[in-house]
Amino acid sequence: MNSPLITHKSFGITSFSIAAFDETNLVFNRFTSRVGGISPAPYNTLNLGFNTGDKKENVLNNYQLLCKAIQIPIENCVLSDQVHGDRIHIVTEADRGKGILKDSDIKETDALITNRKNVALLTLYADCVPIYLLDPVNKVIGLAHAGWRGTVKKIAVKTLTKMGENFGTKPENCLAAIGPSIGACCYEVDKTVVDRFNENFTNPDKFVFYKDINKYALNLWETNKSSLEEIGVLERNITISNLCTKCNNHILFSYRADRGITGRMVAVLQLI
Repeated sequence: MNSPLITHKSFGITSFSIAAFDETNLVFNRFTSRVGGISPAPYNTLNLGFNTGDKKENVLNNYQLLCKAIQIPIENCVLSDQVHGDRIHIVTEADRGKGILKDSDIKETDALITNRKNVALLTLYADCVPIYLLDPVNKVIGLAHAGWRGTVKKIAVKTLTKMGENFGTKPENCLAAIGPSIGACCYEVDKTVVDRFNENFTNPDKFVFYKDINKYALNLWETNKSSLEEIGVLERNITISNLCTKCNNHILFSYRADRGITGRMVAVLQLI
């Protein structure tokens, strides 16, 4: 069976793309690793998060290195200000450079949508789930950041709904991908979190598993997949990367593995 991810190495930087998205020839997509930047430990080395303890000049230099490696002008990138919420922003050419080269007014936003070519959507990760969305019919893309809070708020569904309201997207036409993130193998939560999922999902037994008193394993991959299927995305059109950030902490930043002091990776999605 072919891997859902393709590994890329360029100018010392390791990154991954989603094979199903590559095959459309409509988008450029990537998920970065922690390999290939200049940041010192504990942000070693390709830290792309400005809101860490790393120096701003290190992070900006890392973006310049990344953009050279993936051949996307840094001026075209748009970075959101994430708060584990469900706010969604429609990105245009006027947003280029925000969050990286200039201050951003895209505040408290965890999902980005655009129908414009050569506008690169970026969101940040260190265990949370990146959700890539592509409407190949209307040529619209969405990129959502879903930790457990965003997942329980069904940010993937809300992003697709907004794509439909603004651009005519129909879920049954879409491709979706769940990128590298913490897997059920490593993600343990307490009853407070589980109660939220019980309130918002009719089938929590498919992705919440009892381990011990007040300890549960939570499968965010399957939870988001279930949400996408409920709104009409076809199962055959959903890719799960099956790459756990905590298990692969040697090449990926993991908030849990690194005890909260770590760098950030980015998901990149752009219409071409």
